[in-house]
Amino acid sequence: MSLTVVGSVAFDALETPFGKRDRLLGGAATHFSLSASNFTDVRCIGVVGNDFGDGEWAVFNRHNINTDDIEVVADGKTFFWRGKYEYDLNTAHTLDTQLNVFENFQPKPSEESKNSRLLFLANILPMLQKEVRESSNAEFVAMDTMNFWIDSMKDAVIETVKVVDCVIINDAEARQLADEPNIHKAARKIMSWGPKAIAIKRGEYGAALFTKENYFAIPAYPLESVFDPTGAGDTFAGGFMGYLASQEKIDESAMRRAMIYGSVMASFNVEEFGTERVDRLTHDEINQRFSDFKQFTHFEEIPFERASSAA
Repeated sequence: MSLTVVGSVAFDALETPFGKRDRLLGGAATHFSLSASNFTDVRCIGVVGNDFGDGEWAVFNRHNINTDDIEVVADGKTFFWRGKYEYDLNTAHTLDTQLNVFENFQPKPSEESKNSRLLFLANILPMLQKEVRESSNAEFVAMDTMNFWIDSMKDAVIETVKVVDCVIINDAEARQLADEPNIHKAARKIMSWGPKAIAIKRGEYGAALFTKENYFAIPAYPLESVFDPTGAGDTFAGGFMGYLASQEKIDESAMRRAMIYGSVMASFNVEEFGTERVDRLTHDEINQRFSDFKQFTHFEEIPFERASSAA
């Protein structure tokens, strides 16, 4: 029962129609780790600067996330991103990006990280993702990527896709990566390169799981208040991979349940800013939303028979 993630640990500054925060703990690896830690033991590989303080480390410690492989650069600053959302919370407008110590990030996984049962390659340079994957003994490896890498180095992204078991990306990225406008054709094409499965995140419209034989789709959890979608995709991936790490067998049945847990975790993430909501989640809250999903997606199988017309 172990899971390693490699990715960004960052500070975010956010503005949405519902509020503003000037300094929040963020980053793909952070959101993923907090989510996954509800299901399994997590090790995080990343890099931070000398501005990463006790309050930030305390968040990881509260959730028993192993940070031995997070490098601290004494003379540098932590990756910083500032963004703004309009009422369409599906699109973030980047106002400022300061890579800082993340610009020269070279993951240094320990032997313990290399021997984790599962590995998640969060959104970093695809060549680095491939290096970490090839040094790992994980039985199940998943990855994320983004439109910037697909635009600028698609071949490198595809080379990484070839050596993982699962790709977790959004619908626009799937179409862009496969160069296919139809999401079903895009998923089949991506899987033809090697992965056993692809989980496609569709924001407020839910998520879909494609495997070699089957297709499974779920709605998003119905929420009346969405404050900040930053990190929702990484939180989804954390729930998905964290749940799989807790299961003895990783098969399609487990992946379907993992899709639900991923969506449950993402639904909590967007309710408040940054990591605030996920940081204080309880298992009872998680299980209640899992049960809710079962209830509002259930239907009875009663085949329709048309009544015969009267003579």
